[in-house]
Amino acid sequence: MPEPLSNRILAENAQVFEAMVSHRFVCDIAADRLPPEVFDRYLLIEGAFVETAIAIFGYAVAKSSELEDRRKLIASLDALANEQMPYFERAFARRGLGADPALQAEPRVAAFRDGMLEIAREGDFPAIVTAMFAAEWMYWTWCRAVSEAPMRDPMVRDWVEMHAAPGFAAQARWLRDRLDALGDDMTPAQRDKAVRIFGHVQQLEIDFHAAAYPAEAISAA
Repeated sequence: MPEPLSNRILAENAQVFEAMVSHRFVCDIAADRLPPEVFDRYLLIEGAFVETAIAIFGYAVAKSSELEDRRKLIASLDALANEQMPYFERAFARRGLGADPALQAEPRVAAFRDGMLEIAREGDFPAIVTAMFAAEWMYWTWCRAVSEAPMRDPMVRDWVEMHAAPGFAAQARWLRDRLDALGDDMTPAQRDKAVRIFGHVQQLEIDFHAAAYPAEAISAA
């Protein structure tokens, strides 16, 4: 039996994964120094992406051939629509945020949204599982690592706690385990592709999180 696919994926993408989980955005949260305007921008772009994630999981439901997968994915869709989206609705209301089409069109934001949708639309079920494993394992890893850090902004803390919570951890582990089970039946070429998808998603995530910082903040850093 080949080694678990997730082990290989994480080993071969260790550098880009580490770059994401030690991103400036993560370090600023861990040090309780994330500027409010950066978190506001992040909320706007991430809130819009959660709506995209609903579409991505919808593709996964359609492309799955097993009822148990569909049941799990439907539960994930429910969590996105009825747990995560209400968080953003509350955050937008509390922080006075409104739609910002220019921010959504920012190249790094658009590249992440369009890149993830392309994987879901053009790829097969294992490709979608790989892409979502890349995103959710990343979030769970860094949120768990910083969850005990002091955070003055309660909405930042709520965001971190949501992704360090047992329910989200179980979802990330399910994606890992499902990917490993799928990997047992993959050809070498398909396993290679999964490794590339994971790395591609991490790089998209790195650029996406950088887009939360206004250009002048980046040039001054």
